Amino acid sequence: MTLRGWIVGLAFACASIPLALAQSGLERPSGDQQYVPQLSDIMTSAQTRHIKLWLSGKAQNWDLARFELDRLRASLAEAALLYSGIPGSNVTTLGTSLRSIGEAIDTKDGKRFAASFGGLTDGCNACHSTMSRGFIVIRKPTEQPFGNQVFAPQGKP
Repeated sequence: MTLRGWIVGLAFACASIPLALAQSGLERPSGDQQYVPQLSDIMTSAQTRHIKLWLSGKAQNWDLARFELDRLRASLAEAALLYSGIPGSNVTTLGTSLRSIGEAIDTKDGKRFAASFGGLTDGCNACHSTMSRGFIVIRKPTEQPFGNQVFAPQGKP
C-alpha cells in the first residue's frame, strides 16, 4: 500500500468523526457537543491493541491478529484526527511497520511478524519522544495480562 493509500485508509476509518471535533486541547466539550475521548484514553486503547496484537501473532491466531491490527490502526487514526498537536507524519511513519505486520499476518509468517512488530514498537517510542513524552516507553509484551482471553486459534491448545 502506498503512502497515499494509507492516508486514504486513515481518512476512511475516521469518516464518521466530524471534522469539527478536531482540537488540540485535552478538554472535553460540554453541553450538547459530541464527546471527544482524551488523548490518553485513545493511547491506552492503542496500547491494549499493541499487547493483544503481539499475543495473537505469537499464538499464530492470524484472524485475531488481523482484527487487533485493524483496531490499532483505527486508534492511531482517531488520535491524529482529533488532536492536531500530533504531527501527521508521526502517524504515517508507522505505516511501513503496520503494512509489514499486515503482510506477515496475510502470509502467516511468524518471523516477519515479530520483526515488523519490533519496528512498530520502535516507531511508537519515537513518536512519544518527538511529542516530549519520551518517558512513555513501550516494549514487546513479556507477560499475558489478559487471563480471560484465549489467544490460540480455536481447536489448538
